[in-house]
Amino acid sequence: MATPDRTDHQSRKFLGLLSLPERRFIADALRAETVGGVLLLVAAIAALIWANTPGLAESYKTVKDFHIGPAALGLDLSIQHWAADGLLAIFFFVAGIELKRELVAGDLRDPKAAALPVIAAICGMAVPAGVYAFVNVLGSGSMDGWAVPTATDIAFALAVLAVIGTSLPSALRAFLLTLAVVDDLFAIIIIAVFFTEQIDFLALGGAVVGLVLFWFLLRRGVRGWYVYVPLALAIWGLMYNSGVHATIAGVAMGLMLRCHTREGEQHSPGEHIEHLVRPISAGLAVPLFALFSAGVSLSDEAIAEVFTRPETLGVVLGLVVGKTLGIFGGTWLAARFTKAELNEDLAWPDVLAVASLAGIGFTVSLLIGELAFAGDPVLTDEIKAAVLIGSLIAAVIACVLLKLRDRKYKALTEAEERDEDQDGIPDIYEEHNPAYHLRMAKIYEDRAAAHRRKAEAAAQAAAGASNEADRPA
Repeated sequence: MATPDRTDHQSRKFLGLLSLPERRFIADALRAETVGGVLLLVAAIAALIWANTPGLAESYKTVKDFHIGPAALGLDLSIQHWAADGLLAIFFFVAGIELKRELVAGDLRDPKAAALPVIAAICGMAVPAGVYAFVNVLGSGSMDGWAVPTATDIAFALAVLAVIGTSLPSALRAFLLTLAVVDDLFAIIIIAVFFTEQIDFLALGGAVVGLVLFWFLLRRGVRGWYVYVPLALAIWGLMYNSGVHATIAGVAMGLMLRCHTREGEQHSPGEHIEHLVRPISAGLAVPLFALFSAGVSLSDEAIAEVFTRPETLGVVLGLVVGKTLGIFGGTWLAARFTKAELNEDLAWPDVLAVASLAGIGFTVSLLIGELAFAGDPVLTDEIKAAVLIGSLIAAVIACVLLKLRDRKYKALTEAEERDEDQDGIPDIYEEHNPAYHLRMAKIYEDRAAAHRRKAEAAAQAAAGASNEADRPA
């Protein structure tokens, strides 16, 4: 049976019904991210316990500062740096594939459809940066951390949804994912442009040659992990030694994968590889990064410092206030000027809830915090504590807003998943298909016949019981 296209009026609305392939892809992607988000949450809690437990705190510092790797290749790095520069390259590789897919096969391929979430995401990064700048201008703080509150952590946000037991309708989940993808794109640009101080052009040239070879092999149809994994490691090592942040190598390779299907293909190579690599990214790379980056002191003095120092207060307010106002305000303005009609099943408070949920900035925010204040380890830890506290506050606010609409979300989710004719396609996608209604008519006729037989049997049983009661003793 052919997959139905998204052609109805509702699907063309803002936060309207997704196409079935898009809905399935997002469901699969977010399922892996949700599991990874729970692991990320567990890793962050473990790091905080490890770093704040007397008798264990020193061992945490010893482990994360332990150096390993070939010094001759310029890769004698601490465990913490291996997690930030190495493991996060896998995370950004997946982000690159997501971005490529959105551009060629997802919602971002249509400029009209992409305009609203892209504007919302840009405002959701610009306003937090502005809030940070405003606080630090007033408080005479450092402007180096302006980019810290600009990122959204989709895995952590989904972990929060999993913990509170709320299932968002697919349109809201897709909107949140698109925001995170655009966030990742701008985070990549920020890291590449603002956190590259010195460049070794020889190493950078070698990385570029490796990327060209990577692209050439892909276009020639060469297959085999034993070809691409060693080449990817060489590209990563050269990129690291060039002075450009090594995660850029992961993004570049992800963007090179083909993410559109050809005749006879069920999934594109990019989707296939993402399906294989995403569990490694979400289940291993990001949680390990959190384990060795989130372990900061949370003493009373450290927490008080978060709310009194302009750099840390700017991060907290940027995540909690800036993200919410930026995304909600950008979405409202874009909808107003593009005359986009909001899906009647949802309301602007739902957009506000998602905007507040996007204030959970963890993985990329921690990474940018490390890069922004690399020369000041004390301030780096304070910035990390601010990211954790700001994300926690944003999560609590989002939970309250989402729970207020939880009954509505559950009803919409059940309607999206209902498949009474059991043909593998949710009924909501077949409302204009005559064959669907004929199948449903047959199903109801069979049910009616079954109920008539049960009624006749019940009547016969009742009559038999009455005859037994009337029979003389």
